[in-house]
Amino acid sequence: MAKNLVIVESPAKAKTIKKFLGANYEVIASNGHVRDLPKSQMGIDFDNDYEPKYITIRGKGELLSELRKEVKKADKVFLATDPDREGEAISYHLSIALNLDKKNYKRITFNEITKNAVKDSIKHARNIDMDLVDAQQARRVLDRMVGYSISPLLWEKIKRGLSAGRVQSAALKLVCDRENEINAFIPKEYWSLSANVITGKNLKPVVFNYADDKMDKEKLDEVKAAVKGKKMLVESIKQSEKTKKSPLPFTTSTLQQDAGTKLNFSTSKTMRVAQQLYEGVDVKGRGTIGLITYLRTDSTRISEEADKSAKEYISDKFGENYVGSVKENKSDKKIQDAHEAIRPTDVSLTPVLLKDQLTKEQFRLYQLIYNRFLASRMSDAVYETNTVTLKADTKKDDYKFKASSTKVKFEGFLAVYKPDEEEKDKTKLTNIKEKDIFDVESLEEKQHFTQPPAHFTESLLVRTMEELGIGRPSTYAPTISTLLARHYIVKEAKNLYMTELGEAVNEIMNIAFPEIVDTSFTANIESLLDDIEAGNIDWKIVVKNFYPDLKNSVDNAQNELEHIKIEDEVSDTKCELCGRMMVVKYGSHGKFLACPGFPECKNTKPYFEKTGVKCPKCNADIVIKKTRKGRRYYGCVNNPECDYMSWSKPQTENISS
Repeated sequence: MAKNLVIVESPAKAKTIKKFLGANYEVIASNGHVRDLPKSQMGIDFDNDYEPKYITIRGKGELLSELRKEVKKADKVFLATDPDREGEAISYHLSIALNLDKKNYKRITFNEITKNAVKDSIKHARNIDMDLVDAQQARRVLDRMVGYSISPLLWEKIKRGLSAGRVQSAALKLVCDRENEINAFIPKEYWSLSANVITGKNLKPVVFNYADDKMDKEKLDEVKAAVKGKKMLVESIKQSEKTKKSPLPFTTSTLQQDAGTKLNFSTSKTMRVAQQLYEGVDVKGRGTIGLITYLRTDSTRISEEADKSAKEYISDKFGENYVGSVKENKSDKKIQDAHEAIRPTDVSLTPVLLKDQLTKEQFRLYQLIYNRFLASRMSDAVYETNTVTLKADTKKDDYKFKASSTKVKFEGFLAVYKPDEEEKDKTKLTNIKEKDIFDVESLEEKQHFTQPPAHFTESLLVRTMEELGIGRPSTYAPTISTLLARHYIVKEAKNLYMTELGEAVNEIMNIAFPEIVDTSFTANIESLLDDIEAGNIDWKIVVKNFYPDLKNSVDNAQNELEHIKIEDEVSDTKCELCGRMMVVKYGSHGKFLACPGFPECKNTKPYFEKTGVKCPKCNADIVIKKTRKGRRYYGCVNNPECDYMSWSKPQTENISS
């Protein structure tokens, strides 16, 4: 019998596929990439048309020897790495490292790891797509150029161990800009007014809100004086219907966002658990199968077969009126439509059926993916809205209060999937007719202040990166993980905060490399990578056009930053050991005070930057401090004797309207 060899990336994937193909196939994992650019140097031959200098990854020699032995025994080799640029590049490098040109070899891809999908892929085996490979090579080379050109500059100007990246630096700027917006925000006062109206016997008063919900204090006092003690006339009752459209199925970005808000999963955790569901789980009576389709995608497309099976399931379980029509993503943003949206591979494998066979994390994520997919095939939800407008019995005709109640008329997709903002309406507007007159039990005024922009969470940062075209599905989670690992940002209670180290890196990047951190520039590079993948442009042209400008910026920064490099700032704190005035230094966790007499005097102290505001408790200086994780807050310099602290930047004056 002919011997076939299938090479995949991971052992888990190999185990699942082996069960589908039987004894005539040997399935082995490469454990990811086997060749890459060297870590010790740039790894690009600038004198030879920017050719990458690939080498065998350290530690992969023994694995490659084993793979070569299996290749010799095989009559045919199938490269079955993931169906994206990265997977295509891994197959390409395997073909070179294993010298497959002398063998009968083909490339196979499948969007889901199921028996039918894997066997069908072998029937449609193809050659390696060099456009996909070139798109990955271009990304790798561009990122290497940025990282290996700029990072040494950061080591020299700030501290060793820092890094810069094409997507990473643009994402860091987003977080830093948002923090600056929040810190610079000055809240403005406004007022709202509500009336507790008695609408019938033995009923709780119904809250009606004054139509203008953002009044200044003068206007509020005018309205209160005019309506106090007055009765309320029902001026109008309006009934209407509104439709909430069923959601599109998950892409990588929307899955990361929803898992973050609903399950409190980080982006990296979401991708790790999704990878497990994709590669295969043991299911009683079915063996090991992949439970979801490929997890790195920005397409919302669903195959006809999956759409049909989902609608049949919905019709049987909920009724024909719950089956929805096909929806398309109307975004004009270019998407990679090579694979489907993320969906369950078999709609009959319900979360309840699999609960005992999955870990808690796997179950929660599978349930989210399953319900979102099912909801995307279901009909829209229909709401009935009732709005009552009351007019105060005054000479003026413009003192009006409103209340609305909403109830679900037809739940549609809400039967399986509730959006985050979905809340039960507690307002009851029954037995009310036009021209009714009611008493006002009380008036309630509320003071409000405008709020600054929200801090980035991982979910919000992913959504913003996607909207701006920064990165692609496979890069969102690694980018955020890198920023956290480098201690440029920290995460507390879901929110992301800048550290001093991150601010310093972002400042130098903005001064010396404004184009690299520019979001439109980064998005344009992504668009060029898409053009390479489509075969519309040679990848080396993109690299050739990119590098000269980068090198020029690096050379200029090397010279100019030398001149503007800030010497150690002398503080007003005297070293109690030797009497010198201490200076401000940068460490791995930000600034600190050190004696300039080092190494003779090794005295150090925490550095606290003054805000110019006095403590409301003891009149000492309010200084900028940091939590252990690096989040900035404002506290009294006399701590622990004085316990004053605030997350918000203190103001020198009390803020009013």
